[in-house]
Amino acid sequence: MNTPIKREIVDGLIQEFGIQDFAKATIREVKRVAQFAEEKSGVEFIKMEMGIPGLPAAKVGVDAQIQALKDGVASMYPDIQGLPELKQQASRFVKAFIGIDINPEGCVPTVGSMQGAFAAFLTCSQTDKKKDTVLFIDPGFPVQKNQLQVMGVKYKTFDVYAYRGEKLREKLESYLKEGNICAIVYSNPNNPSWICLNEDELKTIGELATKYDTIVLEDLAYFAMDFRKDLSRPFEPPYQPTVGRYTDNYVLMISGSKAFSYAGERIAVVCISNKVFSRHYADLAARYDGLTFGAVFSQRMLYTLSSGTSHSAQYALAAIMKAACDGKFNFRDDIIVYGQRAHKLKEIFKKHGFHIVYDKDLDEPIADGFYFTIGYPGMTSGELAHELMYYGVSAICLVTTGSEQEGLRVCTSFIKDHQYTQLDERMAIFEANNPR
Repeated sequence: MNTPIKREIVDGLIQEFGIQDFAKATIREVKRVAQFAEEKSGVEFIKMEMGIPGLPAAKVGVDAQIQALKDGVASMYPDIQGLPELKQQASRFVKAFIGIDINPEGCVPTVGSMQGAFAAFLTCSQTDKKKDTVLFIDPGFPVQKNQLQVMGVKYKTFDVYAYRGEKLREKLESYLKEGNICAIVYSNPNNPSWICLNEDELKTIGELATKYDTIVLEDLAYFAMDFRKDLSRPFEPPYQPTVGRYTDNYVLMISGSKAFSYAGERIAVVCISNKVFSRHYADLAARYDGLTFGAVFSQRMLYTLSSGTSHSAQYALAAIMKAACDGKFNFRDDIIVYGQRAHKLKEIFKKHGFHIVYDKDLDEPIADGFYFTIGYPGMTSGELAHELMYYGVSAICLVTTGSEQEGLRVCTSFIKDHQYTQLDERMAIFEANNPR
């Protein structure tokens, strides 16, 4: 059957843009091919490659930011340590929704979690000269590895797909016992697979981090977005799972981008455990005039990177976190639509012969959320991503995220209501053209 978009259009663009292996095409490259193919063909693309929020920003934040700008904060440099009100509300937010205690001084605003991760990598990699490598529990956010490449820091990775539950301990310890791991990184819920590490797995990570004196960088970009549970009631369990219950060696990265749809203002808070924040690491102190980890993170790393975080955006995030803690703003109500979209999309793909690659958290089906993963019998990641372009569907390959599985990451953020019917019709043609 004829494909919705002529093959020569897609193939011509891939060649024109110099993409040698579509399996390794970046998000931006896939987006560019989709954009130009849409323009040349006149056929609307169902765009699933970009992990960009598709919902309006939290109104409470917008109102607070506008007022802050009217009050003149744009003319003033922000404190490098952060707005006192934001630090206070971030500490309160962590208590209300994670159930752990972090002092306000350890809650430091950053220009998104991207900058937070960069500064954390820099700081962690200099704590001990013998520990020069970062370990990723993959799959994960590809740009974090790019950050390490930029700064010249070594890293190792493993795909957690086959190491869930009890298997995680032995696998993780096989790296830690080498003595060169300065930090462990993962996202929870996970980008791209949407798996969620459970309490036993987080306990394992925490215990090993303590045993080998390694810092855990927990990326909570999709805060409380495991929609199987309601994690949005302040100061009430269940709480957002965290390694912080099982070790003192942790740094949490809480982004405003997804949970609060505040991506455009580049605002996040890095919450450093009380122990790590005040700790003097010998090699770090020798390099930075005796400063503690927390002081180096803010007064050296962040100061030289940006000299602070957008002043007005800090007012926005402070207002959002205060309203959430006060029970006046249930952010889950605004973003649960991502889970509803994922459920519908999964049903359409499975109907036409696709399978969910990362399909379970141990014995429990994964949550419906911002991302999910798909594969198709007999097709590699690159083959599937390339083929779907002929049907006006764009997604990225799992190989780019550190996964060893064949499949694609699908993002639900830009799906429109009329596109479910489109997808169903196009995948029917796909299935007919690619019999299993």
